[in-house]
Amino acid sequence: MLLGSQLRRLRESRGITREAAGYSIRASESKISRMELGRVSFKTRDVEDLLTLYGITDETERNSLLSLAKEANVAGWWHSYSDVLPTWFPTYVGLEGAASLIRSYEVQFVHGLLQTEEYAHAVVERGMKNASVADIDKRVALRMERQKYLLSDNAPDFHVVLDEAALRRPYGDREVMRGQLQHLIKVSERPNVRLQVMPFSFGGHAGESGAFTVLTFPESDLSDVVYLEQLTSALYLDKQEDVTQYGKAMQQLQDDSPGPNESRDVLRGLLQLS
Repeated sequence: MLLGSQLRRLRESRGITREAAGYSIRASESKISRMELGRVSFKTRDVEDLLTLYGITDETERNSLLSLAKEANVAGWWHSYSDVLPTWFPTYVGLEGAASLIRSYEVQFVHGLLQTEEYAHAVVERGMKNASVADIDKRVALRMERQKYLLSDNAPDFHVVLDEAALRRPYGDREVMRGQLQHLIKVSERPNVRLQVMPFSFGGHAGESGAFTVLTFPESDLSDVVYLEQLTSALYLDKQEDVTQYGKAMQQLQDDSPGPNESRDVLRGLLQLS
């Protein structure tokens, strides 16, 4: 995505159309569009030809961008789990790992980055009814691996609003749910985590369209990406008007929900009832 955004910036600064850029590398206009959005892998020769077309002759600048192309083609650690993941999800794992800020609203269940292993197993088992035990365990292992982001030196800021429905809907037995609530109370005290609960008592709210995640990246060249998961696919939105709307919805959810301290009290109350 970073390389694609820089190639787009260079193309636009030279007044070159996507069609002309595609012609220079024996490709279509849509191929250039996918490259600039970071949706396809990069051939070194194509990047070299585009840089020449855009008038980039300085060896230092060329080598820097060509190094980005090589890095972009290296498979991430999560690709070893691809056999148990839906085709659209590895892209999300890569974006999640690159983000500096993750903002999310969940209504069906606790966010994957906050699930205990037992709760995650119950969620995955219900969602993969015909899967083998080995495949379920592997899917859970990926979820646990993703959670290491929140504990790393370069941990992202994670702002999450959990609908009360996600906390009351049981996955696993009573002990699993108690363990999940206890874990949420503990993890909510981490300095990079802001956890809020949207209570039933508030009524209708800005998350009426369902769960969503907004990913923000440290590179200024990259726009935010909104992730929307569906039953058989997922959407990745990066148009400014879409990102703005979801950003406003997230802000409204945060404004309307009890703050982190009050939300911990809500979690403690639910724990006492469980």
